[in-house]
Amino acid sequence: MRYKYFWKKPKGEIVKDIFTALAIGGVIAITASSPYFIVNLLRSFRHWEKYKKKRISDTFYRLRKEGYLNFEYKNRQLYIQLTSEGRKKAGWFQINSLQIRKPKKWDGKWRIVIFDIPHKNRVKREALRGFLKRLGFHQLQKSVWVHPYNCEDEIRLLYDFFGFTTHELQFIVAERIDSEEKMRKQFRI
Repeated sequence: MRYKYFWKKPKGEIVKDIFTALAIGGVIAITASSPYFIVNLLRSFRHWEKYKKKRISDTFYRLRKEGYLNFEYKNRQLYIQLTSEGRKKAGWFQINSLQIRKPKKWDGKWRIVIFDIPHKNRVKREALRGFLKRLGFHQLQKSVWVHPYNCEDEIRLLYDFFGFTTHELQFIVAERIDSEEKMRKQFRI
């Protein structure tokens, strides 16, 4: 009797794992003749062992067919990398999993995001507001959002993903703000 996996990830999860691996690694270079070499390589990492070989292989080739991956053979070596469309999709996976970690002790600094995004880009502006809310920022004014914990990397990722300019979005670290008592109560610090 064959045992099935007790817990199966949805089909989209394998795609997310592939995009994450390529987004972090950049390019996978493979020197092997076996068509399952990449599958065996990925399954050697603990995270990938839950997928069947055929499923991993089929997903790679489907993503290639859909234009998200580029396979290039050079000097008997296979290079797999994300296309520009693949990088966009990988970016969505990254920003959708953003979280700001709460340290054991607050460093006493406020992180402030200010933005002035033109009305013609209101979709980007509203998307940014949604992400700031989801990350736990508090709205100080219409386009001024505050958070007490270090989140520079998360804001940089949003900045790059949306393609903002320094005229559109600014990140500020401040030691004091006028409404500090209210903010401390809001964030329970």
